[in-house]
Amino acid sequence: MVAQELKSAGFKVYAAARRVDRMADLEKDGITPAALDLTRDGSIAACVNTILSKEKSIDVLVNNAGYGSYGAIEDVPLEEGRRQFEVNLFGTARLIRLVTPAMREQHYEKIVNISSMGGKIWTKFGGWYHATKYAVEGLSDCLRMELQPFGIDVVVVEPGGIKTDWGLIAAENLKKRPEEGLRMTNFLIGRAYRDYLSAMGFCVEQVLKKAGLPEDLFARQAPCLGAEEYFRFLQAIEALSPDKDAPVRLAFSAWTGASVSKSRQPGV
Repeated sequence: MVAQELKSAGFKVYAAARRVDRMADLEKDGITPAALDLTRDGSIAACVNTILSKEKSIDVLVNNAGYGSYGAIEDVPLEEGRRQFEVNLFGTARLIRLVTPAMREQHYEKIVNISSMGGKIWTKFGGWYHATKYAVEGLSDCLRMELQPFGIDVVVVEPGGIKTDWGLIAAENLKKRPEEGLRMTNFLIGRAYRDYLSAMGFCVEQVLKKAGLPEDLFARQAPCLGAEEYFRFLQAIEALSPDKDAPVRLAFSAWTGASVSKSRQPGV
């Protein structure tokens, strides 16, 4: 973990987050928890001012907060898109604005912005998340040029999948959206299901029949899959296919739009 690595390197580390109660283990390691809500200007200013009142400077700032709320761009409410920008981009920018004046006085500091490989690639249903990460990349590159004369280095880290609750939170946010608010998301997932099954050599109609779904389901040009139907559909694939990994690959393909191999033997 970044905080623990910095602590072991000899830094005095403050770990800031909304859920301070979840940082008890860090406190045992000598890391100081600090309350921080990146959607509230007052919380951001209070956090930075508290640290600067105790320490003469902030030598390294690591911006690691972020979350993803997925769904087709047509379905995701604009308020949710704005909130992702508030947390993933503007919260980062506010912290930077508050710490750089003190950093300039030291003439040798670092700002580390944790972006994502999502700032270099794109997937279906991730439009707002990817937009925020592309923005973090652009902001960081410009900031690096501006701060270089003052000896401040700006570093961008682009991790892939990591072991956190990030994916669970993204999935929960999607499930909370009302069914009628997922019209395009349902349609695109249904099309991805159809394309994946065809590429894998499945008989789509047989899978639909076993799931108790209309055989022309994926030919329709309107959203028609609900959460219960998704579950029945995946169960039918698992029951009909000797390849038990098929539902996992199906879900991955539907979510990311990843290509699939046509060289595998048909399972149905």
